[in-house]
Amino acid sequence: MKAPRVTLDQWRTLQAVVDHGGFAQAADVLHRSQSSVSYTVARMQEQLGVPLLRIDGRKAVLTEAGDVLLRRSRQLVKQASQLEDLAHHMEQGWEAEVRLVVDAAYPNARLVRALTAFMPQSRGCRVRLREEVLSGVEEVLKDGMADLAISALNIPGFLGAEMSTVEFIAVAHPDHALHRLQRVVTFQDLETQMQVVIRDSGRQQPRDVGWLGAEQRWTVGSLATAATFVSNGLGFAWLPRHLIERELKDGLLKPLPLDHGGSRNPLFYLYSNKDKPLGPATQILVELIQRFDAAPLHAAFAAPLPSA
Repeated sequence: MKAPRVTLDQWRTLQAVVDHGGFAQAADVLHRSQSSVSYTVARMQEQLGVPLLRIDGRKAVLTEAGDVLLRRSRQLVKQASQLEDLAHHMEQGWEAEVRLVVDAAYPNARLVRALTAFMPQSRGCRVRLREEVLSGVEEVLKDGMADLAISALNIPGFLGAEMSTVEFIAVAHPDHALHRLQRVVTFQDLETQMQVVIRDSGRQQPRDVGWLGAEQRWTVGSLATAATFVSNGLGFAWLPRHLIERELKDGLLKPLPLDHGGSRNPLFYLYSNKDKPLGPATQILVELIQRFDAAPLHAAFAAPLPSA
């Protein structure tokens, strides 16, 4: 890649000339001599081979090419400034990245709110979000590949902070054979039907969660796929209520009238990497995750304005 001929300082100088109305004014703002400012701009024009300013009376105004280049340069200078700020924050212990692994059953709406609120405070820190199912979260955390983890499992050797529960309900299509019984459904009734279950993404010790007594069972890779199968009449499943609200409202899914066990409410936990101290950005994200986890899922939320 060819090295740029024009420096960031030169672009800043041109911006000052335009923004403050002339060479003398720019010189005052930049604490430089007027001749130095004039030379910098003239040198820029030579290097670029394009006239950037023209004299209109006593005032220097942008040419058409200068206007285009100046607008592009503002973003360039801003990004360079942000890069320098990020380096400064990293020197002070601010993380460049936070790695968050989440069980796919946890409501995305809560995460969206927490991450939206985190953005203006992030100082350039990125969030790497990873979704896993059941023990997949545990494996990622134990392998040191996550700074934070959200799971409904009690992970040995880690102390998790309690969060909210997620309601799972047993559902099937309204025309499913179980609903056509038109009575309370028992586990004996379930045994004759196909159950749709979600595959544990963990590889070392995958787990089965929920009743698995059906003679026929189909295993799928995601909650969304399970919801699609069941809402089209293919079996029954226990699914998070927040994920299937539209299907319930549209009549594509209907809760099974089980005599017991039709609903379960596992408690979720927020874990942190015990081998790595929480940096300032991670601590802020923890506070935001906990704050929005405690808020009503459907409460009004105003996204903060992006930082300037």
